[in-house]
Amino acid sequence: MQLDHTVRRSLEWYVKHRIQEVSDDIRQTFPRSSRIWKCQNESDFLYGYYVGRIEEGSLHYLLKSTRATVGGYMDMFEIRGIIEEHKEELKKAIITGQSET
Repeated sequence: MQLDHTVRRSLEWYVKHRIQEVSDDIRQTFPRSSRIWKCQNESDFLYGYYVGRIEEGSLHYLLKSTRATVGGYMDMFEIRGIIEEHKEELKKAIITGQSET
């Protein structure tokens, strides 16, 4: 199912806005002194964590803004695609958040 242009633009704004909040969230949620679930590579863990959080938030945002049902209007692959278009921005936000803790 294709998202119309205005909904896609709105969803893309939401994703960018959430990415801007990532570095502050990392400083508050994941202090540098703790190991995250004993993972060796914290950046990969945080990338997956925030993709999931942004994806979930995007789903709620889209449902709220369009008043649509889950099965009738959206495709999760489209939401993931929009997030992946901003992959480098998200990685930079994660690195910034890690370096400031």
